[in-house]
Amino acid sequence: MFKAASFFRIADDFALPPLDALEDALQTSRFLPCGATQAESSGWVAPRGNKSTVLAESVGQQLILRLCTERRPLPASAVKDAVEQRIEQYKLETGHERVGAKIKKEFKEEVILDLLPRAFTKRSSTTLWIDPVNKFLVVDSGSLTGADKVVSQLVEVLSEMPESGPGLLARPVQTTMSAAVAMAHWLASREAPVGFSVDRDCELKMPDDQKSTVRYSRHTLEIDEVTEHIAAGKVPTQLAMTWNDRVSFVLTDAAQVRKLKLLDVVLDGVQDKGKDDDGFDADAAIVTGELSALIPDLLEALGGELSAEETSLSPETVKPAIELADA
Repeated sequence: MFKAASFFRIADDFALPPLDALEDALQTSRFLPCGATQAESSGWVAPRGNKSTVLAESVGQQLILRLCTERRPLPASAVKDAVEQRIEQYKLETGHERVGAKIKKEFKEEVILDLLPRAFTKRSSTTLWIDPVNKFLVVDSGSLTGADKVVSQLVEVLSEMPESGPGLLARPVQTTMSAAVAMAHWLASREAPVGFSVDRDCELKMPDDQKSTVRYSRHTLEIDEVTEHIAAGKVPTQLAMTWNDRVSFVLTDAAQVRKLKLLDVVLDGVQDKGKDDDGFDADAAIVTGELSALIPDLLEALGGELSAEETSLSPETVKPAIELADA
């Protein structure tokens, strides 16, 4: 259900509107495929899949939604070539040697409208989970930019509902220590935070114009070479980890989680999911249950969560990785 996770904190005074009212609001923004000359279309789809029409699924007080986006990508080279052909044709017909920016813009718009109906569509969907108890919002995206787009769509829906009270205020979770600094410390000290273990995949990158990069795959990281890279100024941008032998994931320097995987100890003993619900309820309960425990532990490992009032970074956040490595 979740292969990645970007975390958002929602306001303490936020209350979910009644489920039936939310369902009605989502239905007004239900996904519709791109029109012939439409570059992109987004809307809500059933989290259970095509066999269901319900857009707001509640499992154990946890709300699960899914946003679908369809795009008609146009190759930039194809657009450029078609525009240049129109410019050349315009010069021949008018005898003008120069073509103004306004006319070029019009040509580009015409080309896009002409090419869009012939472009293949690409469709993707993103799952969103609201935890109203712990006031977390989690998006199945390893990119904050991508997650922001999904959250914005939800905010738009809720803003039109008087039942949602003050509306949804969601901010990306920020921690006292940056993920890059924390990962550098764990690697250099060869000591993972409590409840976690460092696995065998890592990426280190030099934060300069060259961005020289070193990657380790299925390789032990408890070696002097890794420490030397950190001492030389390379910063960890990805680190594979495991939480309590239950969930494995890759932590990024932006504190997003990717390659999320539930391990066998979590799945062992799970009874037959049944044929009626295709296992959706069981999957949702397991995933949200594990993440509800993992997220607080991860935030604690990163020095704790900054409150909305804390607008400046703490000293630990800006402490250079090399300083921690030498500690």
